Amino acid sequence: MLAPYRRLFARPGTAAFTLAGLLGRLSMSMTGVSLVVLLAERRGSYALAGTVAAAGLVTGAVGMPVIGRLVDRFGQARVTVPAALYNVVPFSGLLLCVRAGAPDWTLYLCWAACAAAPNLGGMARARWAHLLRDRPDDRHLANSLEQALDELCFMAGPVLGMVLCTTIAPEAGMLAAGGLGAAGALLFAAQRGTEPPLADRPAAGRHGSPLRMPGLRVLTLTFLGTGVIFGALDLTTVAYAEALGHRPVAGGLLALVAAGSCVAGLVFGTLRPSGPAGTRFLRGVAAMVGLLLLPLAAGLGGAGLALLGAALFAAGTGTAPTMVTGMTLLQELLPQRQLNEGMAIAVSGIVVGISGGSALAGVVAEHAGPGTGYWIPAGAAALALLIALAGRRHLAVAAESPEPAVGAAR
Repeated sequence: MLAPYRRLFARPGTAAFTLAGLLGRLSMSMTGVSLVVLLAERRGSYALAGTVAAAGLVTGAVGMPVIGRLVDRFGQARVTVPAALYNVVPFSGLLLCVRAGAPDWTLYLCWAACAAAPNLGGMARARWAHLLRDRPDDRHLANSLEQALDELCFMAGPVLGMVLCTTIAPEAGMLAAGGLGAAGALLFAAQRGTEPPLADRPAAGRHGSPLRMPGLRVLTLTFLGTGVIFGALDLTTVAYAEALGHRPVAGGLLALVAAGSCVAGLVFGTLRPSGPAGTRFLRGVAAMVGLLLLPLAAGLGGAGLALLGAALFAAGTGTAPTMVTGMTLLQELLPQRQLNEGMAIAVSGIVVGISGGSALAGVVAEHAGPGTGYWIPAGAAALALLIALAGRRHLAVAAESPEPAVGAAR
């Protein structure tokens, strides 16, 4: 299954930027659980931990497109290095404030200020899009690899963060995440040989937001629904396991979701794409709707944790193909000069969705029976499908912009 991926790394420099980007993404997947454990242990409040984390999600969703626009304008290395070095300051400030017992508002301020973290996943996909601009099949393979690496990080990162926080010190997870994030970003920026060149800018020297493109708006709203799925599925699964008296099993159940997505992403990459990307995207969202009925049925039917785990693994297999096709579609729709900003906007939609899905699932978990919260990811998937169907004509890869898209760039 992995043999087709070898040809991606035959190109000089591809393995180096992929591994560097993997370090940075591992850091991002560690920070959520590490921050919660740190604040719950040192401040004794899960509520404080949750709201501080939410503040970082909100500012991150705003900051990501800004960083993306700067990358499109000045280049990956010129933006990534100062952004990574800047981010070390508020990150360190948060740890110092926790250690010194500073007021709670300083925690919100420091974590909200960590909004300049470079989107290494998006920049890695931009590199692949440039390197493989004349090879759509290999670009599909590269996007599948990147999605599988994302899922691998979401499986390993929280576990690594929890182990460090509970076996060494509550601060250990955050310290490791900060070090990995800075190192990964700087090593990524150092790979100049694979960095995409700056695209030609309009004669006027200015351009508007890529959100003016209807296709990006449709994809961003659909990704927002996908984010709701992720956030609600995670929290509902934890609440369900706790209601059955098996809270420690929740981490393993969530790992099964990521494992299903990782396996599906790797398999999907080896398949030759058929038909327009917009049509494939609609099929992927429709598959998510059907597969998310499985954990809903298992949860409401009291099927037990073993069957729920199988249902969650199956549900996870629907997310990677959808995300891979969505990212491929973004690369085909967006002009090269706005690729990083456009992908950052789409990822921000996912981040906002995760935050909203977690909050909504938390309310349902407190006021309804175990398993009821699985209605939320199923409903969010159905809503995402309706959005994609309503905007399907904008998902056709056509001349939505007078400038060439990445797939046509030379």
